Amino acid sequence: MNNQFLREKLCDGVHFSSVTDSKFKHNRITANLLLKLDRDTVTDNAIVPFILRKGCRACPDFTRLNQRLCELYGASLSCDVAKFGGYQVLEISIYGVDDRFTIGGEAMVEPCARLLTDILLDPNVDANGVFDAHDIEIEKQQLIDTIESQINDKRVYALSRCKSIMCEGETIAVDKYGYIEDAERITAKSAADAYRRALETAQIELFFNGCGNPEIAKKIFAEAFSGIRRTPAPIETVSTAVRAEQVREVKDEMDVAQSKLVMGFRTGGIPDRRAFGAMRMMIALFGGTPNSRLFTYVREKLSLCYYCAARFDRLTGLMFVDSGVEKQNKQKAYDEILNQLECIRRGDFTDEEITATRMLMQTSLKAVGDSLGATEEWYLTQIMAGAALSPDDESALLDGVTRGDIIEAAKRVTLDTVYFLTGKEAAQ
Repeated sequence: MNNQFLREKLCDGVHFSSVTDSKFKHNRITANLLLKLDRDTVTDNAIVPFILRKGCRACPDFTRLNQRLCELYGASLSCDVAKFGGYQVLEISIYGVDDRFTIGGEAMVEPCARLLTDILLDPNVDANGVFDAHDIEIEKQQLIDTIESQINDKRVYALSRCKSIMCEGETIAVDKYGYIEDAERITAKSAADAYRRALETAQIELFFNGCGNPEIAKKIFAEAFSGIRRTPAPIETVSTAVRAEQVREVKDEMDVAQSKLVMGFRTGGIPDRRAFGAMRMMIALFGGTPNSRLFTYVREKLSLCYYCAARFDRLTGLMFVDSGVEKQNKQKAYDEILNQLECIRRGDFTDEEITATRMLMQTSLKAVGDSLGATEEWYLTQIMAGAALSPDDESALLDGVTRGDIIEAAKRVTLDTVYFLTGKEAAQ
């Protein structure tokens, strides 16, 4: 078995990474286009992977494309848009069985890699280089529905709203799928322009995860990109304030039965790996596990909320605590969340809590390698962070975190933004 992460440059702005593990029977090959988030272009960019998923010149319609996937032992093609720090990532993946498990010994890695290359680099456009208008209308409505679904999921919406308030004017605040008013203006031409702009300027991270031979896919990608003229924009570190100077509070009223309280914190800057491990442990102890302080005290013992959890964005250094509360319990929940953070600052937690937190985190890290998608996401995050830690490396890092490290990490955290989404006041 070889599960070592390998990354190499194919050409300017294009890198190929692989992680192979013989326990799998399938391979996942992905093209990730990394674009800096920009309010003016984010929505047009967001439709690109979905329109590419409709077909390519070799398979010019959805029916022929799916026939081809069936011929490849039921390979599946997926696409989405992700957000990593201040970057929008356009993802297109193909997932198929490895050559070793075909009935007649047919090659699968090679045709899967070629199909993905065709979809990315040779899309189904007309003589003027424009996508089919009917397909654009379908995907445009799907994009609008996706944006609206985030608004309808009030927990997701509240977290996004808190981040946008907290990082107002920064790329971090831009939504990965864009905005409804911009989606309504997308045309076949604007989508084609967005595709060409993305292909020309994006940093492209190609991944091969699975049990097969990545050299086959690497050769196909290297040949395909060798003839393309590009001017890729370099990946820049997206920075945000490390400390909050004052607390900002915003309240929105909507038709909701359960109020949402989201508190955004800044973590004081993380200078090295030791500090990073300490911050990860502190946040998990605070609210990232089933035995965390927030779950045990705020939710279970005091029954102040329906859920209460802390999450850490390693690419921005921001921490968010989100909870579902009754309107009348908002202040009590707010006070107790801060009280539990203060308990950690004072060292008011047991060695048993540290041990349980570390074990849960390390179990979660071991599970990363059980999923091809999770493995890819892990290493793409590492690339964006300018690091190269494996899940095992991070697990070992957690072993060195001490009680004092956790206390110091908690002391660096400052509250920045409090967002409260609640029901509308009844008319008098």
